Amino acid sequence: MAKKEIKVENYLEKIPVRNENIQWKQDDENKVTLEIENTGFFNTVAQKIFKKPKVSYVHLDENGSFLWPLLDGEKSILTLGVLVKEHFGEKAEPLYERLAKYFQILESYKFIEFKD
Repeated sequence: MAKKEIKVENYLEKIPVRNENIQWKQDDENKVTLEIENTGFFNTVAQKIFKKPKVSYVHLDENGSFLWPLLDGEKSILTLGVLVKEHFGEKAEPLYERLAKYFQILESYKFIEFKD
């Protein structure tokens, strides 16, 4: 019987990439706002019937606003963690647990994907 090879992937080695369809801007205080266009059938119905907005704005907190511009498709979560630690110091702790959860949330909303 052949052994099955199990590939264990380290989450911290993943490389996040911003969704290119999401527009974003950074204000004078370096706070990032994502502009999410509400498309699709149900969103169109909600816009017409319930007066829902065509574009939703997601305001990132201090940590998210620091990280978002750094998502260049080259840096791994581990590398980003080093930059966060340098910038925020002890305020960033527990660092990698928070980063893992943050990127899971971004991925669940399709704000990012991970590079293969």
